[in-house]
Amino acid sequence: MKFFKAIFLLTMLATAALFTSCGDDDTASPIDETMNVAGIVSDGSGNPIDAVAVTSVNDPSITTTTSADGSYSITVTVGDKLSFSKDGFVTLELAASANLNVTMSEVVNTTPLEDYFTAAGNIVVDPVFASGTIQPTGNIGQPGTVPAGCESTSFKGAIDPSGTPWYDGWSFYSRLVDGQTTSSSITLGNLVNISDADMQAAPNEVSWTADNTYILDGFVFVNPGQTLNIEAGTVIQGKPGEDVNASALIVARGAKINANGTANLPIIFTFEGDQGGTPGTLRGQWGGLIVLGNAGLNSSPGETAVEGIPTNETRGLYGGNDDNDNSGVLRYVSIRHGGTNIGADNEINGLTMGGVGAGTTIEYVEIIANKDDGIEWFGGTAKGKYLISAYCADDALDYDEGFRGQNQFVIIHQDAALDAADRGGEHDGGTDPETGTPYATPVFCNVTSIGNVDSRAITFRDNAGGEYHNSIFVGFGKGIDIEDLASQEQDSYKQWETGLLKLENNVFFNIRVGTAARDLFVVTTN
Repeated sequence: MKFFKAIFLLTMLATAALFTSCGDDDTASPIDETMNVAGIVSDGSGNPIDAVAVTSVNDPSITTTTSADGSYSITVTVGDKLSFSKDGFVTLELAASANLNVTMSEVVNTTPLEDYFTAAGNIVVDPVFASGTIQPTGNIGQPGTVPAGCESTSFKGAIDPSGTPWYDGWSFYSRLVDGQTTSSSITLGNLVNISDADMQAAPNEVSWTADNTYILDGFVFVNPGQTLNIEAGTVIQGKPGEDVNASALIVARGAKINANGTANLPIIFTFEGDQGGTPGTLRGQWGGLIVLGNAGLNSSPGETAVEGIPTNETRGLYGGNDDNDNSGVLRYVSIRHGGTNIGADNEINGLTMGGVGAGTTIEYVEIIANKDDGIEWFGGTAKGKYLISAYCADDALDYDEGFRGQNQFVIIHQDAALDAADRGGEHDGGTDPETGTPYATPVFCNVTSIGNVDSRAITFRDNAGGEYHNSIFVGFGKGIDIEDLASQEQDSYKQWETGLLKLENNVFFNIRVGTAARDLFVVTTN
């Protein structure tokens, strides 16, 4: 009996030892091995990227960020992966290794406007202007189809590379672009003082001839029903002065001006006493030329008092319902050194057109060194060819109140050293209301626009539409911006979306903000 008890006891002890051994094996199972991972995170150009989140994929609680020099260090389990993420960059997930240097790519977010840049035939290329001209000699591609009303050409920009520039000889600009700084001499005739009272006392047909030099004494109106004929080669000069003493020639609604110069005998508007040899940077010496008509506006109540003229002066009103209205002829006309102050920070444009109709002829007209805008359209449907707006202190081309005209072969040239110059084109759709109809939808073909590093090529805002075709933009600080307002259903961006704002087959070069489409075509919200 004792023998069996001993066997039983031994068996139990052996069994207990067996279970104890198994339990000890479980608690001694291997622990997961860890590793330290370190490296540098940089972009495609080798520049370090700071504040990149480096995170364990297996255990997201294990994380760190890169330092200013792009370095990082993190301890994870062997076989883990690391996620590298930062706003603006493509997130990466890589197997952990002791030395892990990473290159992250920036996120490329294209917008509809950015995609449109290339789809519409716009390119970035040097036009390579010939010395002393703005004639391209580089390969800037073939021009695209132009809208009805614009002349088809074999070239982009305002000047035919294979021809003689159309500005040669008659214009002050032909000297400035050639590197000269002053105008050619001006031959003065007999000095004839002209006041508004003189014009009111004159017959309906008034003629100014080239043997006289006409001195504008204050605001001088060509009155409704009156026609002013200006002979080729005639010089008109404005007296100096500001505010109520400013001088300007105003062609009232219902009046006409026939200023029909020639390439050999242009008509010159300048300041009193100018005999030539005058610097192309001299501004604000007198007012300017204002032409008013009966074409439609998009502002309420359909007629407006032109800037700077007292609102109780009915001859200063423009606008109506005749889009084919004829205010006369401006041909081979040079308007120089204008833009005097007529009120608090209110200068006269070189050439102002308010409600001017499509029946008016505007060809070979230059504005040189105006203190305010070169040319401004307030509504209307005026058409123009061979226009120059150069060395002006504000915008080269400005429109508002539903301008719907058409212009071709246009030169914009800003003084590279003139910081005050604003935009090549400041384009507003409406004022009161901004969304009034008809919309501003003018067409510009074959523009050569040369800016400076502090200015912008074009701004479209206040619901402006408009089109630029086969044009060249060089030397601006910024490209083209289009306003998109969250608070309005109708704005300039909407005009682009619906095809009433177009930028097609244009050339851009040396725009300071960059060469990418996202730099050149920008959407703004203010």
